[in-house]
Amino acid sequence: MTDSTHGPLPDWLIWQHRPFPDANLLLITGREPALIDSGFVGHAADTAAWVDAHTRELHRVVNTHWHADHVGGNALLQDRGVGIAASVPDAAALARRDPGCCLAEYLDQPVAPYTVDEPLPDGRILRLGDTDWQVVSTPGHTPGHLALWQPDHGLLIVGDALSDYDVGWVNLALDGPDAAAAAAASLRRLTALAPRVVLPAHGPIPLDPAAALADAQRRADRLVADPDGAVWYGLRRIFAYALMIRNGIGTSAVEAYLHARAWLIDAATLLHTDPEALAAELVGTMLRNGAIVVRHGRLHAAAEHSVVPPGSVCTPFPRAWPAPGDDPAAAQRRLTL
Repeated sequence: MTDSTHGPLPDWLIWQHRPFPDANLLLITGREPALIDSGFVGHAADTAAWVDAHTRELHRVVNTHWHADHVGGNALLQDRGVGIAASVPDAAALARRDPGCCLAEYLDQPVAPYTVDEPLPDGRILRLGDTDWQVVSTPGHTPGHLALWQPDHGLLIVGDALSDYDVGWVNLALDGPDAAAAAAASLRRLTALAPRVVLPAHGPIPLDPAAALADAQRRADRLVADPDGAVWYGLRRIFAYALMIRNGIGTSAVEAYLHARAWLIDAATLLHTDPEALAAELVGTMLRNGAIVVRHGRLHAAAEHSVVPPGSVCTPFPRAWPAPGDDPAAAQRRLTL
């Protein structure tokens, strides 16, 4: 995809649309250059090369939330001296090295170890490039999700609060039955800002921000009204992503893979069924509606996505990450457990 430095965007903001498994690239240039989210770990070198092509020195990465498609380049960039900023809840969990960090283990999605240098509370004013941005807490898709608001230019960075003219999936099993209501409330908060430009982490820049936000609001309200539908929405998104980052899963292996997944087991509980029946229904439903396809004995996601380098998924989960300030020998022992 080509970069965008024209149209509705000021020339100091560089945007590139990327397909899954990555988030879009968004660079705010100026005296304190900032990258918003860093994509999937398998494409971290590509992300870093793109940054290098547009700025001599990156000051910080700001994560809208900690899912694998948003923080995968953090480790590489942090090793190069770039600061990482994220919400207070995400920063606190990462400082403790909670096993649930980034939902990496829960979702079976790889994230290379990183730390948060700058916790961002709601309302914090943050200098990015040469402009001041306000941190807007937008829980729902994750409890620590945040957006960034630049009122002088009417620019709103929404992460996955609004995702490709839709709304990010919610996790009712981990985040509770009010997660969908939180997402809907966050969208109402963003809509009240009346942005001139909405910059999502996935999909194109909406031509009509108000209409895009209204569509997302209706979708979020439907998730509130239909908890089972919200569970199914998450199942489809998570499974499709699993297929993308593994370059497909063999038809003979997919049932065993799904039966071992915590996200599917939890969904089965919420839907009052058993994991084996739910796995079969999930695969069958997505095959029938064309969301997944069979090619050469493997199931693949049908949606546009980039090929992932082999070995990208072989990254230790957070319980094995080195703790901040840990000595290398102790870190290595955990990585080999």
